[in-house]
Amino acid sequence: MAMGSLSDGDDELNPEMNTTPLVDVMLVLLIIFMITIPVMNHAVKIDLPHATNKPNDVKPESINLSVDTDSKIYWNAEEISVDVLKARIAEAAAKDPQPEIHLRGARTVQYEKVAQVMAAVQSGGLKKIGFVLDPALQ
Repeated sequence: MAMGSLSDGDDELNPEMNTTPLVDVMLVLLIIFMITIPVMNHAVKIDLPHATNKPNDVKPESINLSVDTDSKIYWNAEEISVDVLKARIAEAAAKDPQPEIHLRGARTVQYEKVAQVMAAVQSGGLKKIGFVLDPALQ
């Protein structure tokens, strides 16, 4: 860059920078950007397929089975017999998706009674059995 001087003497250096070439370069860049930006915004229209928004997974219902201390069986808090239990299990196994069984057993009930209910659920065709424990009763 050229350094100009304000004094008449050639011995002194002037610390001022000549900014004329810098302004020239900036004006050239400004003109280039003004020409190229409208070209970059040119869009090509494409017909894309439209997607539908449907839920894919249907959450299965849950059935609460309980066995109390007297070996009584409850289907969603409704007392039922073993024959009614087998009929309801067969009816629930025919549904799509199959419901989940949440099995609760009283702390003092014999395990044999809970195992009989599990065997009835398995032989009825239901595949998802979960055990529900209440930590407050332990």
